[in-house]
Amino acid sequence: MAELATIARPYAEALFQAAGSDAAALAPQIDALAAVAGNAELRQFADHPKVPASQVYDVIAGVVGQALDPRAANLLRTVIENGRLVALAEVAAQFRTLVNASGGVSDATVYSAFPLDGAQLAEVTASLEKRFGRKLNAHVEVDPELIGGVRVVVGDEVLDTSVRARLEQMKAALTA
Repeated sequence: MAELATIARPYAEALFQAAGSDAAALAPQIDALAAVAGNAELRQFADHPKVPASQVYDVIAGVVGQALDPRAANLLRTVIENGRLVALAEVAAQFRTLVNASGGVSDATVYSAFPLDGAQLAEVTASLEKRFGRKLNAHVEVDPELIGGVRVVVGDEVLDTSVRARLEQMKAALTA
């Protein structure tokens, strides 16, 4: 959703600048806030006109269950006061992208037909890092429709070595 991305960008950039060298350490806390704020019932509670912003802040901070860094607390207060709680997940995503870019790391989503254990993921990640030429934070999502192999998405780059993709290529070649 382009509108949420546009709304979230200034928040993410300001937080990144404020965090400075602590940005990587702050990222998990921002992700936790975004996960809590993603709850539909919580957003409905926050949008109620009779609920004060301080109460919404207290509820979210309480659910996170850890003492908030002053910068994370300030972000949360600002987002709540400006009625932008719905954009917090996008703020977290853009903040994570800025942190990764500053460290020369990219997020990678590995779609696999079957679950990968730690050793398999490490092996796949090592070969992908060579292929893409940068450090990757890989996480796996299981997609049985791939039949076999993997499909990797790194930013806007896609590497599809799945059986399904090969079958589709063969189909296209045979019907052409």
